[in-house]
Amino acid sequence: MIKLSFGMGNAKLGKETAIFSLPAGHTCPAALLCQSMADKVTGKIKDGARTVFRCYAASAENLFGNVRKSRWDNFEALQGKSLNEMATLINASLPKRSTKLCRIHSSGDFFSQAYFDAWIQVARLNPEIVFYGYTKMVPFLVKRKFELPSNFRFVASYGGKFDSLIAAHGLRSAKVISDESLANGLPIDHDDSLVWNSDGDFALLIHGTMPKGSELAKIVKARRMAKKAGGYKSDYFSHYKK
Repeated sequence: MIKLSFGMGNAKLGKETAIFSLPAGHTCPAALLCQSMADKVTGKIKDGARTVFRCYAASAENLFGNVRKSRWDNFEALQGKSLNEMATLINASLPKRSTKLCRIHSSGDFFSQAYFDAWIQVARLNPEIVFYGYTKMVPFLVKRKFELPSNFRFVASYGGKFDSLIAAHGLRSAKVISDESLANGLPIDHDDSLVWNSDGDFALLIHGTMPKGSELAKIVKARRMAKKAGGYKSDYFSHYKK
């Protein structure tokens, strides 16, 4: 059986965290404000018509060809499979020996209800692991709201096509902000701990490369010059090699 590729930790997440990724943008059907995608072959980034802040994961695919290939390999391995087949493949590929947490989609999103349900099935098979992440595919979350296992911890991410459903269904949420002053009392998550280890809403600081010439590009540059904290540590990409 072909196995999916998982990472284990990075500059932001601990070594006990398994990380699963898909191609940024290409697998994000609900993205709007962060819609960006790297060309599968060249890595050239294309922003969406309503992009405000560039997807950090797309920037990684632009910079590192092996990262882009790994994510596409994962996506293609899941294509054409049923819910049970996807769940079986994911479960067989999941590194379990030292894994306590599994970040689903450091890049990408749930591209179908069956794929979303496959991850729920995997979570049920592995109750000792906490599966977590963000999604803009709010309808999938709403449909299974009362069926989610306790170790499946997902947050609805604002900035997509289904924002109106978040408050309407009382979902826990995350908002991207450009500065701490805009948090409006929300705690700011720098290491994913608020995703899987809290029950409230929170904010995330913009980070990475913004569209050239945009106001957010200027803000990110100013934050770097002032040595202010960002959403990720400055050496986030250091564990990748071209």
